[in-house]
Amino acid sequence: MDLKEIEKLLELMREHELVEVEFENPEAGTRLRLKKAGPPAVNHPVLAPTLALPARMDGSLVVSPPPVAAAPAPEDTEADERANLTEVPSPMVGTFYRAASPDSDTFVEVGSVITDETVVCIIEAMKVMNEIKAEVPGEVVEILVQNGEAVEFGQPLFLIRTE
Repeated sequence: MDLKEIEKLLELMREHELVEVEFENPEAGTRLRLKKAGPPAVNHPVLAPTLALPARMDGSLVVSPPPVAAAPAPEDTEADERANLTEVPSPMVGTFYRAASPDSDTFVEVGSVITDETVVCIIEAMKVMNEIKAEVPGEVVEILVQNGEAVEFGQPLFLIRTE
């Protein structure tokens, strides 16, 4: 891979506002990963607001009773249900496809029982079709991306119930 090709990749990253690009050419034995640096972390001190107590005409302070604590919330069953869910993230930037071709059956549907080796989708990146495996066994609960939609690196694609 020469400098002009790398510059072209950098220009594509700027043009499409990509955070990360990975390029691999097995024939040439090259692999290149470009990742944009994030903004530097800046710690700003947080100042707590101060409240003035109201005063009466005679100058004495008005003191109100302490606030009443709210009743504890009932058990959140949705949070319990979410605890058993695992997200399958996109390993790259590209275009999400649910099937190998427009006339093929989709790889998985909601309710499909899968293994960690099950191919759940394809992500097209730089004209290369990449099969994405679930990497966790379980049941597909939700498909979070529409067919043909652009996805980012790390974006959740599926929710899998792992029990």
